[in-house]
Amino acid sequence: MPPTIDSIRAPDSRLAREITEFVRDTATELLFHHSSRVYHFGAIAGRRDGRSFDAELLYAGAMFHDIGLLPSHSSAHDRFEVDGANAAAEFLRQRGIAQADIETVWTSIALHTTPGIPQYMHPVVALVTAGVEMDVLGLTYGQYSEAERAAVVALHPRTPRFKEDILRAFYDGIRHKPETTFGNVKADVLADKDPAFVRGNFCSVIRCSQWAG
Repeated sequence: MPPTIDSIRAPDSRLAREITEFVRDTATELLFHHSSRVYHFGAIAGRRDGRSFDAELLYAGAMFHDIGLLPSHSSAHDRFEVDGANAAAEFLRQRGIAQADIETVWTSIALHTTPGIPQYMHPVVALVTAGVEMDVLGLTYGQYSEAERAAVVALHPRTPRFKEDILRAFYDGIRHKPETTFGNVKADVLADKDPAFVRGNFCSVIRCSQWAG
């Protein structure tokens, strides 16, 4: 029997409540509801596939995964994923969370736009990416029942133009540091939104290197 939405609600713990409060106060409504759906879709996938995961850590990874897009948590030169991972790590460190658990959450956020790797890692790392890929890309749409999809969206609605809204949020969060998109899917976002954007080229970097050969 597939899990009911009640069985994958956000964990009701002090840490989870503090995470919810922080993200609600920090993120836009768009990113808050998107991040919440990422948790639900990731949790459904984990239970469907028989993965054992810590719900609090999955919630932390899901809810913080886009925090680095916000000006208040965006560095000048790091990838936005790293900014979000650092914000989550600091938040958890202040609350006495074990270093190993902090590293798991950090990794889940840092790798969530790096396809092909997270699914082979710790369940929390894998499931944050699974949730992102479902909510943004719909890659596993058919693996969720209509009832599951409807229940998640009822809890955390999508905007009428969610796809364009989330692309705009990505663009606004990374356009001041385009060099951080090198070798990553975010370069596609800049190319889509900014006609003047010049994509970094791996082969050109090799050929221009001062290293002889």
